Amino acid sequence: MTTQETLLTGGSCFAFMVLVAWFAFRREQRTAAQASVADRYFLAGRSLSGVFIAGSLLLTNLSAEQLIGLNGSAYAFNLSSMAWEVTAAVAIVVMALVFLPRYLARGFTTLPEYLEQRFDSTTRRLSALLFLVGYSLITIPAVLYAGAVAVLQLFDVSAQLNIDRTTALTGIIAAIAGVGAAYAVFGGLRAIAISDTLNGVGLLVFGALIPYLGLSLLGNGSWLDGCLTLLRAHQEKLNAIGASDDPTPFGTLFTGMILANLFYWGTNQYVIQRTLGAASLAEGQKGVLLSGYFKLLVPLFMMMPGVIAFHLYGTTLASMDDAYPRLVADVLPGALSGLFLAVLLGAVFSSFNSLVNSAATLLTLDLLEPLRSSPFTDQRRVRVAQIASAIIALASVVMAPLLDRAPDGLWQVIRTFTGFYNIPIIAIVLAGLFAPRVPAAAAKTVLLFHVLSYGILRFVWSPDLNFVHQYALLFLAECLIMVSFARHTPRVPPAQIACASPAALDLTPWRHTPLTAGILLAAVVGLYIVFSPLGIAR
Repeated sequence: MTTQETLLTGGSCFAFMVLVAWFAFRREQRTAAQASVADRYFLAGRSLSGVFIAGSLLLTNLSAEQLIGLNGSAYAFNLSSMAWEVTAAVAIVVMALVFLPRYLARGFTTLPEYLEQRFDSTTRRLSALLFLVGYSLITIPAVLYAGAVAVLQLFDVSAQLNIDRTTALTGIIAAIAGVGAAYAVFGGLRAIAISDTLNGVGLLVFGALIPYLGLSLLGNGSWLDGCLTLLRAHQEKLNAIGASDDPTPFGTLFTGMILANLFYWGTNQYVIQRTLGAASLAEGQKGVLLSGYFKLLVPLFMMMPGVIAFHLYGTTLASMDDAYPRLVADVLPGALSGLFLAVLLGAVFSSFNSLVNSAATLLTLDLLEPLRSSPFTDQRRVRVAQIASAIIALASVVMAPLLDRAPDGLWQVIRTFTGFYNIPIIAIVLAGLFAPRVPAAAAKTVLLFHVLSYGILRFVWSPDLNFVHQYALLFLAECLIMVSFARHTPRVPPAQIACASPAALDLTPWRHTPLTAGILLAAVVGLYIVFSPLGIAR
């Protein structure tokens, strides 16, 4: 890349990012007189519409680690890993119909806060600690690393600055963390949600443009010829029905993956925090379901470029995680590269600052404030969260470069280590919502049992069983533990949590929710038929 191209790319990237930041912070200030300082910072003043919820969920979920990780999986294997994204529609429907009405009725800010209402303060602290460790050691560093790899490949930073890859990677990670932390520290959830929506529009545009340009390159200028090449050669790459030796075997869709997606969309703090900030139940349901329709675009946006990269580069790439950045660098001109980089960094910032904001919320409200004899004031609560955000961001910068040594690719690392906290959380939340006789001792036992058992399965005894199937087996064991407690030492009287939602919050469901959910589920089945030996993967 020449100096002129670099300046053009960097200039267009900087201009777009400044515009998004200015608009987001300007809109955020409009809620200043409508909610308390803490409510604005943690829950966007409970003012988010369906569009902003969907946009924020889209960009929070579909970030650089998905762009790089999923395309890398498609490049090296096939489309089987689309299951993590496409089948999330099932969990999204459950979130809209089952979880969200109950969550908004209870009026809490964090999931561990609800677990204290239902169980006890120790359960709250243990769950908050699990979230914090998972976010700080794996999820946030993975977001930073994926974004840095993309920038490194797009700009060839190592060559331009004449420094080694590790130094360049670390420097980019630190820069991304610094800018992203500014959103989390100074903006709060509403500024994050607004900027997410704007960047989400850009992500959709470029998500469609990259495959189009890639197919044109594959077809020597004709995207139609590129499509024909894609459909006629290496058709096994278009198969989403994973075999037992693929990254995501098809059978996992019906075992642990259902649970992992239920955790992510129904109980993961940095995801549900957007829905807890909904202006009403109807707006929350609209936003959640709309994000489900965006997930159906994953095979096109986040996996097809990986297949195209395989056709273009064969097995010449040093790492599967280089597939998407290499394709983007080859198909986008300088000015568009800058805009794409801005959108990509916006996606990175979105996931990063959302995670940092949620981690700081958990640390402040669930771990630090309960230790005090009197609650924080609103201003003090926000100040503590801002300091916590800075510390969490710094810790993630230290951890992120270590992911460059991951042998199985970024995507598998994230999914494997998330297993330490996703299954026990969804297990105790389901018990809390639907099994009123399960006592607090059962929830604490399950949390400790899972961390120990999963650690043994991953690092001590490694059975020949996919880790997603292990999710299901552990979930079953944990349900049996809670059933045993409920039978022999039941909670007396059964748990009853009163409605505590703000009086102004309308809990009337959106009347089109059942129809919208049904169409979404039918579309998931249709996608699997298309990307199977019954469809185009013959």
